[in-house]
Amino acid sequence: MNLTLKISDIWKSYNGEDVLRDCSFSFNKKGIYVLMGPNGSGKSTFLRICALLELPDRGSADYLSGRKMLEKDIELKRRITLVLPKIGIFNASVFNNAAYGLKIRGVAKKEIEDRVNNQLEFFGLSHKRNNNALTLSSGEIQRLGIARAMVTEPDILFLDEPTASVDQKNTEIIEDIILKMKDAGRPTVIMTTHDKTQAEKLADYLLIIKDGRIQTVVDKL
Repeated sequence: MNLTLKISDIWKSYNGEDVLRDCSFSFNKKGIYVLMGPNGSGKSTFLRICALLELPDRGSADYLSGRKMLEKDIELKRRITLVLPKIGIFNASVFNNAAYGLKIRGVAKKEIEDRVNNQLEFFGLSHKRNNNALTLSSGEIQRLGIARAMVTEPDILFLDEPTASVDQKNTEIIEDIILKMKDAGRPTVIMTTHDKTQAEKLADYLLIIKDGRIQTVVDKL
């Protein structure tokens, strides 16, 4: 069943300063949503609240499957995932880093092998499968982080500035991978970027956030 997200009247402040104010939007279509805005506009906070990693002061982030509202429990959290700009990796092989989320879910060994190998190939990392992840370049680490998220087969993938700290070559690789994910029909991608060219290339729906509110929505389909 298609998973959709409705953000209703969200407010969030830190140290008495509003970061998000009366922020509302419904992510109810498949595709790539790109959220843009100046530094400090609340983009990352918005993603963290959407990904259920942070609570709003007021308002709600509600997930629906069909017409049914889903409880914010572990099963829902397994259907969504957030990839941060700085990827945390373990002192272990690329394969074991990518497999981590499946192992803690108790997925069978054969299924882990199949899912991880498929994603490593998709992300251009098959040849690094047995390498220690600490030896990867920054761009490869970023790809590994997204691959690790994708092996869990999320319905919604949140990407916070996915190419902010990588070179142009890996930026283009990651952008092409995001477009290929859309062509495959899953997951819905909700991402932030500061790069107007990247937004133009990737966005089906462009959201502009300013002063803590989503002020402009451009449907590019």
